[in-house]
Amino acid sequence: MPTTKTIESLLEHNQAWARRRVEEDPQFFKRLLGLQSPKFLWVGCSDSRVPANEITGTEPGEIFVHRNVANLVVHTDINLLSVLEYAVTQLKVEHVIVCGHYGCGGVLAAMRRNSFGVLNKWLRNIKDVYRLHEADLEACPDEPARARLLVELNVREQVLNLAKTSILQKAWKYEHRPVLHGWVYGLENGLLKPLVTMQPGHDLHPLYRYEDL
Repeated sequence: MPTTKTIESLLEHNQAWARRRVEEDPQFFKRLLGLQSPKFLWVGCSDSRVPANEITGTEPGEIFVHRNVANLVVHTDINLLSVLEYAVTQLKVEHVIVCGHYGCGGVLAAMRRNSFGVLNKWLRNIKDVYRLHEADLEACPDEPARARLLVELNVREQVLNLAKTSILQKAWKYEHRPVLHGWVYGLENGLLKPLVTMQPGHDLHPLYRYEDL
């Protein structure tokens, strides 16, 4: 179980970490200072148990990260769209990963009828995923199985939402990148499960395709 930490202990850990980095590689921070060229954009859940760098074994500078409740790609979310635009058009990332996780609190909350105040507006996006796949979800034997399936379906829908953006379609058309990936992380075993991959130029429904990019 995680130990109880204080604000002071976080700062102490930072100082010790920085010292170790310099001891191991005296040029580490000097290299990072003028370089950011990650190949990957990670769209993950804000859950503290799913740290992108640790579970992928990536170092600072190797993965560009955006996190929100339940790893959603919402087309009215300026924060997400700004990150996506910067990562795709400026950093030239080669892969965009949407990573959900089993046991996601946002997904569980969206399955219920409780009111969570302002969070209701965000969770409605997951409720829409449930409605789209209601027959498959209702066929699950119990709520835990239903929740696991909804986590997976949500990831698939968010990958599709990425492909619907003009940002991605323009990059696909002119630069034939990035590849989109949908993964799920298992809190129970620490393993990533690939669910879906979309190559540049994926054949979207015509309604979602922009022709004047």
